[in-house]
Amino acid sequence: MAKKTKSPKKSKKAKKLVNERIVLRTGEALVEADEAWSAAEPEVVIGELDGPVGYALANLMGNQVKGHTKVFAILNSDVQVRPATVMVSKVTVASEKYTNILMGTVQAAIAHAVLDSVRAGDIPKEKANDLGIIVSVWLDPSIVDADFDPQVLFETNRAATAKAIKKAMNHEPGIDWLLKNQATVPHYFHQLALEKKL
Repeated sequence: MAKKTKSPKKSKKAKKLVNERIVLRTGEALVEADEAWSAAEPEVVIGELDGPVGYALANLMGNQVKGHTKVFAILNSDVQVRPATVMVSKVTVASEKYTNILMGTVQAAIAHAVLDSVRAGDIPKEKANDLGIIVSVWLDPSIVDADFDPQVLFETNRAATAKAIKKAMNHEPGIDWLLKNQATVPHYFHQLALEKKL
């Protein structure tokens, strides 16, 4: 007779998330390598498909705008990831090269990050068909003139998206941390302006 294998035990947090209704969570992250074009700064919204996030996701897909096309995160054509994830560009897309990088390397990175988040337990596997994710994507416009490394760009976008999802699902940063550190976290571009470097 074969031995019964035990299923891995879920943490209390994971159990709670499976039973909890996730209405709307938000997160953002920044990951970059040495080169300016490598910066990935996604903003994510996560929630149930039968709630405000699901309605927003459906509206985004049905309301296409030239230069700001919304697409699902896919591993490749015909292989959409779960939870259903829509990516939206923060930059107006104006060239074929930019489109190919955004809808190639960056789209693939986001798809992998979503699956990484499920694998890590940040998104409960049991909720993969019930949640929707909207990812607002930053891809530096200078990428079209750069001699960029697609693997570096893939890794920064993958890491940043997974980090943003984790932060959203964990309500990070928390309000206590924010209140404690408010005066010590300068906004990068505001600081440049104060130093007359812009």
